[in-house]
Amino acid sequence: MPTIKRLHNCTITLYAGDHLPPHFHVRLQDGREALVEINGLAVLSGRIARRELAAALQWAAENHALLSAKWEELNP
Repeated sequence: MPTIKRLHNCTITLYAGDHLPPHFHVRLQDGREALVEINGLAVLSGRIARRELAAALQWAAENHALLSAKWEELNP
């Protein structure tokens, strides 16, 4: 479970051998987690308010190419 980015309130991680669609995990400091699709940034699961995900979603939008490449590396 490589950590891709640490932000002030969360971490963004990807898992090797994970299921489709390509997604990343956002884990808040209190342990709550959401799965977010890399393409389109739709929240696939998790009960985290959109405002709590705002920083992670902004970072992901700005780093789409990095997330996609890392997904392909970990999930060939």
